[in-house]
Amino acid sequence: MATLSSVGISGSGLDESVITKLVAVQKQPITDLNSRTDAIKTKLSTYGQIQSALSTLRDAASKLTNPSTWSGSKTATSDASVAIATASSSAVGTVSLSVSQLASAQTLAGPTLSGPTATLGQGTVTLELGTWGTDSGGATTFTSKSGTTPTSVSIAAGDSLATIRDKINGAGAGVTAAIVTDATGSRLTLTSSQTGETNAFRVTVADGDGNSGDASGLSQLAYDPSGSVSQMTQTLPAANARALLNGLPISSESNTLSTAIDGLNITLLKASSPPATATIAVTQDQDAIKKAISDFTTAYNAINQLLRNQTKFDASSLSSDKSADAQKQAQLQRLSSLQGDSTAVGILNQLRGIMGGATSLGGSLNRLSDLGLAPGTDGNIPTSSTKLDTAMSKLDDLKKFFMGIDSSNDSNSGFATRIRSTVDAMLGTDGSVSSRQTAIQKQIDANNKEAGKMQDRADAMEKQLRQQYSALDQTYSKYSNLATYLTQQLSKLSS
Repeated sequence: MATLSSVGISGSGLDESVITKLVAVQKQPITDLNSRTDAIKTKLSTYGQIQSALSTLRDAASKLTNPSTWSGSKTATSDASVAIATASSSAVGTVSLSVSQLASAQTLAGPTLSGPTATLGQGTVTLELGTWGTDSGGATTFTSKSGTTPTSVSIAAGDSLATIRDKINGAGAGVTAAIVTDATGSRLTLTSSQTGETNAFRVTVADGDGNSGDASGLSQLAYDPSGSVSQMTQTLPAANARALLNGLPISSESNTLSTAIDGLNITLLKASSPPATATIAVTQDQDAIKKAISDFTTAYNAINQLLRNQTKFDASSLSSDKSADAQKQAQLQRLSSLQGDSTAVGILNQLRGIMGGATSLGGSLNRLSDLGLAPGTDGNIPTSSTKLDTAMSKLDDLKKFFMGIDSSNDSNSGFATRIRSTVDAMLGTDGSVSSRQTAIQKQIDANNKEAGKMQDRADAMEKQLRQQYSALDQTYSKYSNLATYLTQQLSKLSS
């Protein structure tokens, strides 16, 4: 846009600041409106904080209304080197355990070769899962595992030990292969994928050299004691875990006992001879309940303090100095962005009303004060107390105190139940928080639209003023030139 200098106004003596001042006066309402919009944006931001704090409170209340919170168990083992255990809600008590044998997976080792690139020849290796046993005459027997079929792996003449390993691992036979290398050379090892007696396996070979029973070629991988062909060496048998559980003998294909005692999951770690006895104590997890209550009160205190700070007004702190008073007022507006906001005040009063109320569902526990958790003058609640520790001995009453439901009178339901349903309503699509956020956003949008219109008017006025001043400058310049001409002519006449 042209300046006064560019149109010659400054050269003609006309003052450019006149336009600047007039435009500034026109734009002052825009500045004022933007300041009000910024304050409204602060309100919207504060409601975002309220929404987040309420969500945290709802989650904490939901934890206290979840039955699993009140029925959780914890375990302690007298000798953690023997076994570790976890418990579900149904298991409470003491269990004695002694382990004589851990479950193991059958492991075989082949002959020592020069290295992973060594070859054994061609043919077919067949792996079959099952159980080793003995017949009445003492001969070794093998019974195939029900539901499984033998898996055959084709080996080419040039396949190295490493290639044989990879082919077996890719066959899905329930057996894993590995190569163990030391100073003497490399050996192929085969291990059952699962522990237990029924997960043993045998290896039969169809050797490409025509002799499947000798100790050369691919036959070196054979293992079948029931057929008297065993070139591989068994380093670990397939075995079940064996233990005494409360004096009763237990056999398990796995070292994890998940069904021996309902609700108790035991992992066996060490066997000994004679077996050492470990005690597993299962108790109700009261620490988890205390934490859930503490989290609930902490979440309530957070939203209570937030609403209290954002809605308060401390007139007594204002200075008699008007300028200082204005500064303090601005500070209070920043600190208490929701001062006078009926929705925020209503939320605070609603929550305080619940926490200051009572329920008849908790037996001898009716109010938060019965737990030593009475709200203070600021509305905040202690997060723990000795009374709460005492109330843990009345878990059924305490549970109903928080999560009880009175279908005939909602206001008599447990504290956590009421808080959860109340906050759910506040945060719902048509709830007080969502509705207020929508209204505030509409106000911001309207202000921004109005500010845009005001800016357009100010720009138009500035353009008009500059056009008028430009025309004035041209007129001034024309008459100034005429005056100069007349002066020159008069000067000639006088001379």
